[in-house]
Amino acid sequence: MGKIRKPFQGVFNIIRFNWHFYVLSVVVVSLLLTFAWFVDNPADPYVYVAALLIIDVNLVSLVTSCLIYDFSGLYDFKWIKANGDEEMVVNINAGFDETSTLLAERFKHSKLLVLDFYDPAKHTEVSIKRARKAYPPYHGTVQTTTRRLPAVNNTADKVFVIFAAHEIRDEQERIDFFLELNRILKPGGIVYVVEHLRDAVNFLTYNIGFLHFHSKFSWQQTFTQSNFRVRQELKLTPFISAFILVKNGDTH
Repeated sequence: MGKIRKPFQGVFNIIRFNWHFYVLSVVVVSLLLTFAWFVDNPADPYVYVAALLIIDVNLVSLVTSCLIYDFSGLYDFKWIKANGDEEMVVNINAGFDETSTLLAERFKHSKLLVLDFYDPAKHTEVSIKRARKAYPPYHGTVQTTTRRLPAVNNTADKVFVIFAAHEIRDEQERIDFFLELNRILKPGGIVYVVEHLRDAVNFLTYNIGFLHFHSKFSWQQTFTQSNFRVRQELKLTPFISAFILVKNGDTH
């Protein structure tokens, strides 16, 4: 299953979909170094420090991302318990789907329902548009909204929301989305929510980019208000948490 992903696919995609940030960094660093080299100024040491900081921030984020997405075993999915008797597995994305092919391999004997809640009016990031162009939707993907998922009550054995739920920026919409997950989940079923957190380690890696993530407290509030209980939190890496959710009151 691991062979489906190419070597360094994770970090390559980050550069590929966000190349404008790296081009801007190169331009800024070049201007700073040119200024320091040709203009005799008492502030030159600070200019060099600024240039080194920009280089350092970019290198740290790329190296860490490479470790997370290419070397951590995240996409081996060995952290997922597959019983072998799952009738329906649901995978939900926000416009960029790297996991459905892997999950189809993991759950060969289950029906896989893939849902995409990408909304071009809300999700305006150019990186998502580039990702969608590079990676067409998984075959049979159903376009949906966050507030009404096209699945019958109590039919999903497992639901996966991997690096997608944080794209729901409105708190009430996020709660409504998880209420929908609760509705379609079977008693005894499991929801896997995989996310970066807005915490210290992600700040050190992604700088102000960590503000795009939600805090652990915020996720716990969302889960509680949508009638879920966190059965377990797995730290897949120091930078990523997988919340394993069951219906509140479920004894499984």
